[in-house]
Amino acid sequence: MSIEYNTIDDFDVKGKTVLVRVDINAPVNPNSAEILDDTRMKLHSETIKELSDKGGKVVILAHQSRPGKKDFTTLEQHSNVLAENLNIDVKYIDSIFSTYAINAIKQLNNHEILLLENVRFFSEEPINKSPEEQSETILIKKLSPYVDIFINDAFAAAHRSQPSLVGFTTVVPSAAGRVMEKELKILQSALDKVEKPCVFVLGGMKADDSIDVMENVLENGTADYILTTGLVANIILLAAGINIGKINKKFINDRDYCYLIKKSKKLLKKYKSKIVYPKDVAIENSKYEREDVSIDKIPNYPIFDIGIESIKEYAKLIRDAKTIFANGPAGVFENPKFAMGTEDILNAIANSKGFSIIGGGHIAAATASMGFDKDMNHVSSGGGACINLLSGKKLVAVEALKNNKSSKSN
Repeated sequence: MSIEYNTIDDFDVKGKTVLVRVDINAPVNPNSAEILDDTRMKLHSETIKELSDKGGKVVILAHQSRPGKKDFTTLEQHSNVLAENLNIDVKYIDSIFSTYAINAIKQLNNHEILLLENVRFFSEEPINKSPEEQSETILIKKLSPYVDIFINDAFAAAHRSQPSLVGFTTVVPSAAGRVMEKELKILQSALDKVEKPCVFVLGGMKADDSIDVMENVLENGTADYILTTGLVANIILLAAGINIGKINKKFINDRDYCYLIKKSKKLLKKYKSKIVYPKDVAIENSKYEREDVSIDKIPNYPIFDIGIESIKEYAKLIRDAKTIFANGPAGVFENPKFAMGTEDILNAIANSKGFSIIGGGHIAAATASMGFDKDMNHVSSGGGACINLLSGKKLVAVEALKNNKSSKSN
């Protein structure tokens, strides 16, 4: 598989100022600003340490949450946690492109690491525009004169066309970091060389993304079976003419997902033998207890998981598969009463002999918390980016890296 973008291997970084965009967005205690999970920092440490060890002057650009959220905060704590993971001092300044920040960049020595402030404090960062338009933003104009090489390692945000992700690629030699490179190689290779039978387990709350994936992998022949769970399953059940109860219909309506029912009907008509929906579901009854009910007898109570019979059927299909992609939990796994579907499906994937990919986000968190992460072939660091790839969409940040390589070779 030819690589259409530069990697760290294409550059001699010694003595160069290397700007690295990472995604170290982490759950944070809003009261103490304490980092609750450093998984992403551990992942990006490989790229950062390699650049430092090779003599680069490493400047890190990252974000934490977004304006309006309780965990939208500075990156001061992140610098301390990064330093612990790297076993190298990480300087931090509470600025992004001020004179103070630029002077700090200019004063860096080889091997030193500097973390700039949360890039989402910059008002233009959330705006999606083309890379060419983003290169005209203040962030790019202020920092690019002091940057020799731009490394994008933020796979988890690669589906976003924001200044810090795509703007530098039009003005500075650019490459993929090790996290970005690994994710793209594994996911693209798995999609290009799918071993059959191939099973997709699609669930969670982002039903629009999952149904896009469903449509893509059925049309291109990748998937042999789509096992539906979560909100995705509820929409498919409705499309199949099953009465899921007013409370569950309202939930779909409130999320503006009614249009997906019509789309799902077309998919069911065309690929009925390949789309598998639950035989039974778990509802929370009037006593706030789990109750498994057949799909032809769903009362007007919230559906929080797939049922036991469905779990058995799904587990068998997973065990027989040679390739398994999973995105989205099967139910409200945070509640122990409704964690059974997610846990049993992950257990079946972990014990399958097939090649397994877990698609980031909530399903990745569940995989780790339930202790299955070491038994999976690949747990993606980015749910949104991963699902975009699976649905056949191009990742704008990756396309920007490709364009950077092709433009520099001309």
